[in-house]
Amino acid sequence: MITKVNHLGIAVNSLEQAAKTLKDAFGLEVTKVEEVPSQKVRVAFVPVGDTRLELLEPTSEDSPVAKFLASRGEGLHHIALETGEISQALKDAEANGVRLIDKEPREGAHGTKVGFVHPKSTFGVLFELVQEDPNH
Repeated sequence: MITKVNHLGIAVNSLEQAAKTLKDAFGLEVTKVEEVPSQKVRVAFVPVGDTRLELLEPTSEDSPVAKFLASRGEGLHHIALETGEISQALKDAEANGVRLIDKEPREGAHGTKVGFVHPKSTFGVLFELVQEDPNH
């Protein structure tokens, strides 16, 4: 079951420049920067109320985010939906005809488990399902 929007992922060329823009324009502050080697990105989380913006900067030219930036430029990359049981949420989505990128959860930022839904199944929007680590 989906419980809330966990975060909005935004592909950027530079975490530092994007963080400065968000601070200068809106007074928003980055709380944590982390590298996610499995996805070949550095991420910075920016809290906004009870959700976050996740800035994504590629660490490799062959990362999915680098490919996104090359074809579309900076902008909204994905919407992350939180669930308490990601394995079941992925199975339920697939059983209901949704094409998955990840049939099994993988490690995400901040100790989360994540799985992506193919945007061709969801009106061109890349959805990420996220299960938070209660100990993180």
